[in-house]
Amino acid sequence: MSTTPRDPHRPVAHLRPPRNWINDPNGLVFHDGHYHVFYQYNPHGATHANMHWGHFRSPDLLTWEPLPITLSPNPDGVDADGCFSGNAVSDGDRLVAFYSAHREDRSPQHQPVTCAVSHGGGNSFRPRGELLIPEPPEGCTMYRDPYVWQDGDGWRMLVGAALADGRAAALLYDSPDLENWTYRGPFAARRPEPVGGTEELTGDGWECPQYLPAADGPGALIVSTWTEPTGPMRVAALIGEEHDGHFEAGPAVLADHGPDCYAPALLRAPGDRWLLWGWSWEARDEAWAVADGWAGVLTLPREIHVHDDGTLRQQPATELLALRGEHTIHTEGATHGPQPVDLGSVGRAFDLTARLEPTGNAGLRLLTTPDGLEYLDIRVDTDAGELVVDRDHASLDSRARGGSYRMPCPSGQPVDLRVVVDHSIVEIFLITTGQVLTLRCYPTGQGPWRLEARSAPGTRLCFAVDAWELHPLVIKEPSTGTAEPAPTSP
Repeated sequence: MSTTPRDPHRPVAHLRPPRNWINDPNGLVFHDGHYHVFYQYNPHGATHANMHWGHFRSPDLLTWEPLPITLSPNPDGVDADGCFSGNAVSDGDRLVAFYSAHREDRSPQHQPVTCAVSHGGGNSFRPRGELLIPEPPEGCTMYRDPYVWQDGDGWRMLVGAALADGRAAALLYDSPDLENWTYRGPFAARRPEPVGGTEELTGDGWECPQYLPAADGPGALIVSTWTEPTGPMRVAALIGEEHDGHFEAGPAVLADHGPDCYAPALLRAPGDRWLLWGWSWEARDEAWAVADGWAGVLTLPREIHVHDDGTLRQQPATELLALRGEHTIHTEGATHGPQPVDLGSVGRAFDLTARLEPTGNAGLRLLTTPDGLEYLDIRVDTDAGELVVDRDHASLDSRARGGSYRMPCPSGQPVDLRVVVDHSIVEIFLITTGQVLTLRCYPTGQGPWRLEARSAPGTRLCFAVDAWELHPLVIKEPSTGTAEPAPTSP
């Protein structure tokens, strides 16, 4: 499903359709032996418009089958202008998808909840045809993105919201049968406040609320922060416990420290394991993406949990180790002085592990042009106690965004990293703490990429680095219907 010649920025080990726009992952659910990943999709172009739900399924997170488009706007219906974000649940032999019904003749911030049902394993859905929850509670200035989960013999729902009193909120409903819903009030709500000691704020409203419950100990409420007039911002998490229908939590923390992850969604997998996918938007001019015919990609599936120490921890799903191919780099050593140490070459898609032990500021550099003018830096700032990812020089094309991003990194102990680079998406997992940072970059270099270990003058860096080429996901030919319509003009 690649083009010829292949687009050098299109990822191969991350899930997305062959072309066009995607954004939020929706309806992540394990049903009938398969992982189902739905997603916001424009079948007619590479811009945010004509919102449908696309659909993949997989038995193993490695081999994916495109299924027919799940939800399409009904020109005369409650969702005439878009089937926006939501989730899905497995209920016996049926899948039930809940989503935000968008119409231009309503306020753009008022997207009431409706649903659709499949009895055929997700191959086709029958829309409800009318709203499930027609009106938001009084005092809402924003209302969208249902998240439904089973709780004992009943069901619960969160809806993202902004309240007239200035608080962002996740609103709680419950139901005995997925049909009749009762509003119970705000599950969590708070005024804008800094997230995790950064300048980021929890926002005016919350989109795509996701609840990671815990049978014993703290759980997490994951929200995508939204602010007027900027719109989508970052992903925050509240760590705490539920008491009498209210989620009591401490200060918000960043769930992803990078600039290019938003609207993540949870999937409860077999074995009481939780997985999370996010949307990684483009970090380049829109006209460039439109010319290439695609925009947006889903992150790797991540195993996610709240650790005993109350921190949110993520790592790539274990199954993804099977995507490792040729072991291209296996080296250890130390820097001696200001000269960088060449670690070897990698392809445009690779999976890397590193143990870094610096005495000062030091790290790794991925050089993507032979002259060394284009590079991505990943370094430990021991003075600040942070891991820094700097993409200011990651593309010689001025249409690509730059910026430097940080996440806390304990000093005085080895730093263990896992870095997955897949053409234009970079996901950096700080194994030491379970944190993650996602960003996009668009190297122009056509030759082999190289890795270097680098340290500041007077600093020594001991390192052990391994890298493997990354195999593509296997995307099967559709077995039922048409997974994607032929291209048409918008």
